[in-house]
Amino acid sequence: VQLQASGGGLVQAGGSLRLSCVASGRTISTYAMGWFRQAPGKEREFVAAISWSGGTTDYADSVKGRFTISRDNAQRTVYLRMNILKPEDTAVYYCAAEGAGLITRTLDSYDFWGQGTLVTVSS
Repeated sequence: VQLQASGGGLVQAGGSLRLSCVASGRTISTYAMGWFRQAPGKEREFVAAISWSGGTTDYADSVKGRFTISRDNAQRTVYLRMNILKPEDTAVYYCAAEGAGLITRTLDSYDFWGQGTLVTVSS
């Protein structure tokens, strides 16, 4: 599975962005999908995850209520809608696929990773 993340950019605090992650190579309909982020000088951290069916989601406390993860298996795409962005949301955002179809916050559980897209939130 190859993952291509896009949609990052520069936005003012309080603004919104929608990230997309398109899969190629094989279907992701049986994979759980996750979004992670890595700010400069910090470790990569969990942001959100969605089950293979889209029926279950999980969010980091820092983004709960502001971010929404969704997926369109027919389009092989996973989205991360980010609202009320804050400067501390600035990071490179990565999408990842977990082959067992189980939602997890553990980086090592994910089998495939995209290249990342940069989100910069100005104050």
